[in-house]
Amino acid sequence: MANDLQVLNALDVAKTQLYHFTAIVIAGMGFFTDAYDLFCISMVTKLLGRIYYHHDNALKPGSLPPNVSAAVNGVAFCGTLAGQLFFGWLGDKMGRKKVYGMTLMIMVICSIASGLSFGHTPKSVMTTLCFFRFWLGFGIGGDYPLSATIMSEYANKKTRGAFIAAVFAMQGFGILAGGMVAIIVSAAFKGAFPAPAYEVNALASTVSQADFVWRIILMFGAIPAGLTYYWRMKMPETARYTALVAKNLKQAANDMSKVLQVEIEAEPEKVEAISEAKGANEFGLFSKEFLLRHGLHLLGTASTWFLLDIAFYSQNLFQKDIFSAIGWIPPAQTMNALEEVYKIARAQTLIALCSTVPGYWFTVAFIDRIGRFAIQLMGFFFMTVFMFALALPYHHWTLKDHRIGFVVMYSLTFFFANFGPNATTFVVPAEIFPARLRSTCHGISAAAGKAGAMVGAFGFLYAAQPTDPKKTDAGYPPGIGVRNSLIVLGCVNFLGMLFTFLVPESNGKSLEEMSRENEWEEETVSEMRVTSGRTVPV
Repeated sequence: MANDLQVLNALDVAKTQLYHFTAIVIAGMGFFTDAYDLFCISMVTKLLGRIYYHHDNALKPGSLPPNVSAAVNGVAFCGTLAGQLFFGWLGDKMGRKKVYGMTLMIMVICSIASGLSFGHTPKSVMTTLCFFRFWLGFGIGGDYPLSATIMSEYANKKTRGAFIAAVFAMQGFGILAGGMVAIIVSAAFKGAFPAPAYEVNALASTVSQADFVWRIILMFGAIPAGLTYYWRMKMPETARYTALVAKNLKQAANDMSKVLQVEIEAEPEKVEAISEAKGANEFGLFSKEFLLRHGLHLLGTASTWFLLDIAFYSQNLFQKDIFSAIGWIPPAQTMNALEEVYKIARAQTLIALCSTVPGYWFTVAFIDRIGRFAIQLMGFFFMTVFMFALALPYHHWTLKDHRIGFVVMYSLTFFFANFGPNATTFVVPAEIFPARLRSTCHGISAAAGKAGAMVGAFGFLYAAQPTDPKKTDAGYPPGIGVRNSLIVLGCVNFLGMLFTFLVPESNGKSLEEMSRENEWEEETVSEMRVTSGRTVPV
């Protein structure tokens, strides 16, 4: 059934215009910042090890102990998970716009504070850094449900998928920017403060000024977030929240008349009808009605995001092998501290440029043509195929003559993650749930994803250790090995493919059609016909 509210119908059929692109940039810059802040830490962890965990007469440069490394890299994920749940809920209670500025200010303050981490001992510096990284993640977490929900509620039916995916695709540019900032800063300091390689002079290889490098890289994330704040505050509340949740049709019509630059009738006769609608659309998140209507949908969006992120974030397992195999990163002892930052940043930037960014924009181009379901199913299928193709003949890929093939297979795996479930798991939860629960349900789905990210990034870091205790990385217990870890990841991707069948296709349908919110009309139209002699358009 078509939506009967003029303001919502106007949004659904609106032609693509300037305000759509403005919304993409405003929401997308949040995701640009999110990706920058989450991924830039991986470029400076080696430097932190050299600065704070140097041991005299050691053959290799200092490195973060496993527990410290896990904390520095993972504490932002914990904050993100908490932020997704909290701000997702708050966005449905207070409105999208009121909460949207809050998340950005937390990100700005904590980006700067992360770079100002203080202490007289390595432990106190790492503790301070972890504290601020947690709250940085908390702000980043809020951006997931709010950006997706705002973009879905502003978009038209025809290109809604591409618009939401474009917001998410800004992550790719954020990862690129993180690499480029690290390259520029490390190159500048390397030129200004020359130093010998670690094997030549261990102590002199890390100049004292290197302590500024990681701080500058972390603090730079505050700039794009700060620039976006003013424009976020200028955005009106979404018409769907104002009309369907706040029940203020007049305000919704006024806001969208300015945005769309067309005259939209406030339809005062429908205000009372919406306010008095009972039953079907008054259920809560923990009600039997929600379970019957959307329980399987929520299970589908949360489980596929959880399974996808296990595989997606486990790529950390293989990056060091790939970078060294193709000669991008020489052995650590042959470089000084700033040279190592430069080469790690260059390698990660090239990976992002070649596979991460193209995958995102393939999704933007095709999501409204072939649909969310097909892209997600295809992505999980090819991720499964390539994981097994890497795992079963794993010894074959470790031979020097076949390493380029390993790199190609690795790149294709993550191309199909981005032209696949990494984008669609973000898009679909913003389209299929009722307006008053949309942000909450997106937050729950995203939080499940971050739980998967923690399993992928840290659980498999331990699992992938060799079975021989003599060959494990320093501080790690024996694991099941890389080959067996890849087989498990292939099975995880296959499960993702199966759980995709729980997720409905939303391509070309209005948000109210997907969430069945337009059912209030059936209940109220007959009532409106018999009200005290009024003539009501139906």
